[in-house]
Amino acid sequence: MIFNEVRSIFVYHKKLLYLCKRRITIPRFSIGIDIGSVGVKAVLFDGGIADAVLLPTGWSPKESALQALEKMFCGTGDVSRSSVPVVATGYGRKSVSSANKRVTEITCHARGVRWLAPLARTVLDIGGQDSKVILLGEDGSVEDFAMNDKCAAGTGRFLQMMAHVLDYDIGDFGAVDPWGEFQPISSMCAVFAETEVVGHLARGVDRESIVRGLLRSIASRSAAMLARIGMREPLFFSGGVSRSPSLARLIGREAGCEILTSDRSQFAGAIGAALIGWEDEERSGNHT
Repeated sequence: MIFNEVRSIFVYHKKLLYLCKRRITIPRFSIGIDIGSVGVKAVLFDGGIADAVLLPTGWSPKESALQALEKMFCGTGDVSRSSVPVVATGYGRKSVSSANKRVTEITCHARGVRWLAPLARTVLDIGGQDSKVILLGEDGSVEDFAMNDKCAAGTGRFLQMMAHVLDYDIGDFGAVDPWGEFQPISSMCAVFAETEVVGHLARGVDRESIVRGLLRSIASRSAAMLARIGMREPLFFSGGVSRSPSLARLIGREAGCEILTSDRSQFAGAIGAALIGWEDEERSGNHT
């Protein structure tokens, strides 16, 4: 009887010691936020994408960023907000006063694409107001890049302007059959292209033909950027404009390669920012 009691006490203390030695797992998060000229993208990262939000930048990047961050913090539960690193990127990154770190778009896009498509060696990113090509090393590091941020030609803003002139839903651009008849567009300057499109409409040219012409012009311009930097396959297409399947197919044909993309391609910059915050926290040893 005494032996059984001693054994029970021993087993109890052994279990207690085991429980004390166990690492208590506390939920861990990081937030990446990409403040673009047209949209604010935010990602809540917990080892995977726990949540993501896209909001229009509007007149105040700061206010839109605050709204996006609030939505992300709603997903962290009881975890202290001060323990969640926030990394900001994009043209409006300085407007996020609460950010623990601010990182360039090139670095964040490269990091995000590496996570989305580990084999990608070139990134073509077409956003609201600029386009960029990033050349990646085998380890995902940035080896070279080129940007077109002086002109809105071929960007999301350009397509929005053309959609307005054509009285077309910009979301329908991606559904247009890219291989049908097209009306060549000779100018990629937003102002001159608008005048040209109005002229084509006045002559009774079919709207879909004009849309195809616009998409082909963007594809040709993108392929030229890729050629200048010395594109390597596989090629990953990111940014808001990457949601157009028709344009992706045309760029693939012009560049002579297959294009990789993702339903999260528009969030590549925010994902990269979140990953940087996650890894910084890991290196600091602040997580349990």
